[in-house]
Amino acid sequence: MSLLVGLTGGIGSGKSLAAKIFEELGARLIDADQLCRDLVRPGQPALNEIVSFFGGLILNSTGNLDREKLAEIIFQDPEKKSALEVILHPKVFEKEREIYLKIRTADPSAIVIIDAALLIESGNHKNVDKVIVVKSSEKCQVQRILSRGSLSYDQAVARIKNQMNLEEKNKYADFILDNESKPEDLRKRVQELYAKLLKIT
Repeated sequence: MSLLVGLTGGIGSGKSLAAKIFEELGARLIDADQLCRDLVRPGQPALNEIVSFFGGLILNSTGNLDREKLAEIIFQDPEKKSALEVILHPKVFEKEREIYLKIRTADPSAIVIIDAALLIESGNHKNVDKVIVVKSSEKCQVQRILSRGSLSYDQAVARIKNQMNLEEKNKYADFILDNESKPEDLRKRVQELYAKLLKIT
Protein backbone atom coordinates (compact mmCIF):
# COMPACT_ATOMS: atom_id res chain seq x y z
CA MET A 1 0.00 0.00 0.00
CA SER A 2 1.38 3.39 -0.98
CA LEU A 3 1.57 6.22 1.53
CA LEU A 4 1.08 9.93 0.76
CA VAL A 5 2.87 12.10 3.31
CA GLY A 6 2.78 15.88 3.67
CA LEU A 7 6.03 17.47 4.82
CA THR A 8 5.93 21.05 6.08
CA GLY A 9 7.71 23.56 8.29
CA GLY A 10 8.39 27.28 8.54
CA ILE A 11 10.91 29.17 6.42
CA GLY A 12 14.43 28.24 7.54
CA SER A 13 13.19 25.21 9.50
CA GLY A 14 15.16 22.70 7.42
CA LYS A 15 12.13 21.30 5.60
CA SER A 16 13.91 21.21 2.23
CA LEU A 17 16.89 19.38 3.73
CA ALA A 18 14.56 16.83 5.34
CA ALA A 19 12.83 16.35 1.97
CA LYS A 20 16.18 15.76 0.26
CA ILE A 21 17.15 13.14 2.87
CA PHE A 22 13.80 11.35 2.50
CA GLU A 23 14.37 11.26 -1.26
CA GLU A 24 17.87 9.84 -0.81
CA LEU A 25 16.38 7.09 1.37
CA GLY A 26 13.98 6.06 -1.39
CA ALA A 27 10.88 8.22 -0.97
CA ARG A 28 9.37 9.82 -4.07
CA LEU A 29 9.21 13.59 -3.77
CA ILE A 30 6.62 16.07 -5.05
CA ASP A 31 7.86 19.65 -4.66
CA ALA A 32 4.85 21.97 -4.29
CA ASP A 33 6.99 25.08 -4.78
CA GLN A 34 8.35 23.73 -8.06
CA LEU A 35 4.83 22.94 -9.22
CA CYS A 36 3.91 26.57 -8.45
CA ARG A 37 6.86 27.76 -10.50
CA ASP A 38 5.78 25.55 -13.42
CA LEU A 39 2.19 26.78 -13.20
CA VAL A 40 3.20 30.45 -13.47
CA ARG A 41 5.41 30.12 -16.54
CA PRO A 42 4.53 32.32 -19.56
CA GLY A 43 1.56 30.90 -21.42
CA GLN A 44 0.14 29.04 -18.44
CA PRO A 45 -3.49 29.81 -17.49
CA ALA A 46 -2.49 30.51 -13.85
CA LEU A 47 -0.11 33.30 -14.90
CA ASN A 48 -2.82 34.89 -17.03
CA GLU A 49 -5.18 34.83 -14.03
CA ILE A 50 -2.53 36.35 -11.75
CA VAL A 51 -1.76 39.13 -14.24
CA SER A 52 -5.50 39.83 -14.63
CA PHE A 53 -5.77 40.31 -10.87
CA PHE A 54 -2.45 41.99 -9.98
CA GLY A 55 -1.68 43.80 -13.23
CA GLY A 56 1.26 43.65 -15.63
CA LEU A 57 3.67 45.27 -13.15
CA ILE A 58 4.31 41.86 -11.58
CA LEU A 59 5.99 40.69 -14.80
CA ASN A 60 9.67 41.32 -15.50
CA SER A 61 11.12 42.49 -18.82
CA THR A 62 11.13 38.92 -20.23
CA GLY A 63 7.45 38.33 -19.45
CA ASN A 64 8.15 36.04 -16.51
CA LEU A 65 6.55 36.45 -13.10
CA ASP A 66 8.64 38.65 -10.79
CA ARG A 67 8.31 36.46 -7.71
CA GLU A 68 10.04 38.93 -5.39
CA LYS A 69 7.75 41.76 -6.41
CA LEU A 70 4.70 39.54 -5.97
CA ALA A 71 5.98 38.37 -2.57
CA GLU A 72 6.34 42.00 -1.44
CA ILE A 73 2.73 42.72 -2.42
CA ILE A 74 1.14 39.69 -0.76
CA PHE A 75 3.17 39.94 2.46
CA GLN A 76 1.72 43.42 2.96
CA ASP A 77 -1.85 42.62 1.96
CA PRO A 78 -3.64 39.52 3.35
CA GLU A 79 -6.55 39.91 0.90
CA LYS A 80 -4.23 39.84 -2.11
CA LYS A 81 -2.40 36.86 -0.60
CA SER A 82 -5.73 35.02 -0.33
CA ALA A 83 -6.58 35.91 -3.92
CA LEU A 84 -3.29 34.44 -5.15
CA GLU A 85 -3.91 31.27 -3.14
CA VAL A 86 -7.40 30.89 -4.62
CA ILE A 87 -5.80 30.94 -8.08
CA LEU A 88 -2.88 28.63 -7.35
CA HIS A 89 -3.82 26.11 -4.66
CA PRO A 90 -6.50 24.12 -6.54
CA LYS A 91 -4.19 23.83 -9.56
CA VAL A 92 -1.28 22.66 -7.38
CA PHE A 93 -3.49 20.09 -5.60
CA GLU A 94 -4.72 18.74 -8.92
CA LYS A 95 -1.16 18.38 -10.25
CA GLU A 96 0.04 16.72 -7.03
CA ARG A 97 -2.80 14.20 -7.21
CA GLU A 98 -2.02 13.46 -10.85
CA ILE A 99 1.68 12.84 -10.07
CA TYR A 100 0.85 10.75 -7.00
CA LEU A 101 -1.53 8.48 -8.93
CA LYS A 102 1.12 7.91 -11.62
CA ILE A 103 3.73 6.99 -8.98
CA ARG A 104 1.28 4.74 -7.12
CA THR A 105 0.36 2.92 -10.33
CA ALA A 106 4.02 2.27 -11.13
CA ASP A 107 4.97 1.40 -7.53
CA PRO A 108 2.02 0.38 -5.30
CA SER A 109 4.19 0.42 -2.16
CA ALA A 110 5.79 3.84 -2.75
CA ILE A 111 6.20 6.39 -0.01
CA VAL A 112 5.38 9.72 -1.67
CA ILE A 113 6.20 12.96 0.09
CA ILE A 114 4.66 16.32 -0.78
CA ASP A 115 7.14 19.03 0.26
CA ALA A 116 4.86 22.02 0.91
CA ALA A 117 5.42 25.12 3.04
CA LEU A 118 1.67 25.87 3.08
CA LEU A 119 0.47 22.28 3.50
CA ILE A 120 -1.70 23.13 6.52
CA GLU A 121 -2.65 26.73 5.67
CA SER A 122 -3.92 25.61 2.24
CA GLY A 123 -5.96 22.75 3.70
CA ASN A 124 -3.93 20.22 1.72
CA HIS A 125 -3.11 18.30 4.93
CA LYS A 126 -6.61 16.81 4.55
CA ASN A 127 -5.54 15.15 1.30
CA VAL A 128 -2.57 13.21 2.72
CA ASP A 129 -2.28 10.10 4.90
CA LYS A 130 0.29 11.52 7.35
CA VAL A 131 1.68 14.96 8.20
CA ILE A 132 5.29 15.66 9.20
CA VAL A 133 6.23 19.05 10.66
CA VAL A 134 9.90 20.09 10.77
CA LYS A 135 10.37 22.09 13.96
CA SER A 136 13.04 24.67 14.68
CA SER A 137 13.44 27.67 17.00
CA GLU A 138 13.00 31.16 15.56
CA LYS A 139 16.66 31.88 16.33
CA CYS A 140 17.78 28.91 14.19
CA GLN A 141 15.33 29.85 11.44
CA VAL A 142 16.68 33.41 11.28
CA GLN A 143 20.30 32.16 11.19
CA ARG A 144 19.54 29.80 8.30
CA ILE A 145 17.65 32.46 6.34
CA LEU A 146 20.47 35.00 6.79
CA SER A 147 23.06 32.43 5.68
CA ARG A 148 21.31 32.33 2.27
CA GLY A 149 22.11 36.03 1.88
CA SER A 150 18.89 37.07 0.13
CA LEU A 151 17.02 38.68 3.04
CA SER A 152 17.90 41.14 5.81
CA TYR A 153 17.35 40.30 9.50
CA ASP A 154 14.12 42.33 9.59
CA GLN A 155 12.85 40.70 6.40
CA ALA A 156 13.67 37.24 7.77
CA VAL A 157 11.77 37.88 11.00
CA ALA A 158 8.83 39.36 9.04
CA ARG A 159 8.64 36.24 6.83
CA ILE A 160 8.63 33.98 9.90
CA LYS A 161 5.93 36.05 11.64
CA ASN A 162 3.85 36.01 8.46
CA GLN A 163 3.60 32.22 8.57
CA MET A 164 1.40 30.02 10.73
CA ASN A 165 2.60 29.79 14.32
CA LEU A 166 4.71 26.66 14.89
CA GLU A 167 2.66 25.55 17.91
CA GLU A 168 -0.43 25.70 15.70
CA LYS A 169 1.27 23.66 12.96
CA ASN A 170 2.31 21.01 15.47
CA LYS A 171 -1.36 20.33 16.28
CA TYR A 172 -1.78 18.88 12.79
CA ALA A 173 1.37 16.74 12.90
CA ASP A 174 1.45 12.96 13.02
CA PHE A 175 5.23 13.23 13.34
CA ILE A 176 7.49 16.12 14.41
CA LEU A 177 11.11 16.33 13.24
CA ASP A 178 13.23 18.43 15.59
CA ASN A 179 15.91 20.38 13.69
CA GLU A 180 17.63 22.46 16.35
CA SER A 181 21.14 21.16 15.87
CA LYS A 182 23.43 19.80 13.14
CA PRO A 183 22.35 18.47 9.72
CA GLU A 184 23.65 15.01 10.63
CA ASP A 185 21.26 14.93 13.60
CA LEU A 186 18.36 15.74 11.31
CA ARG A 187 19.53 12.99 8.95
CA LYS A 188 19.44 10.46 11.80
CA ARG A 189 15.91 11.54 12.79
CA VAL A 190 14.71 11.34 9.18
CA GLN A 191 16.19 7.84 8.85
CA GLU A 192 14.36 6.73 12.02
CA LEU A 193 11.09 8.23 10.80
CA TYR A 194 11.46 6.73 7.32
CA ALA A 195 11.79 3.30 8.91
CA LYS A 196 8.48 3.94 10.74
CA LEU A 197 6.79 5.01 7.50
CA LEU A 198 7.98 1.84 5.76
CA LYS A 199 6.19 -0.21 8.42
CA ILE A 200 2.93 1.63 7.71
CA THR A 201 2.92 0.86 3.96
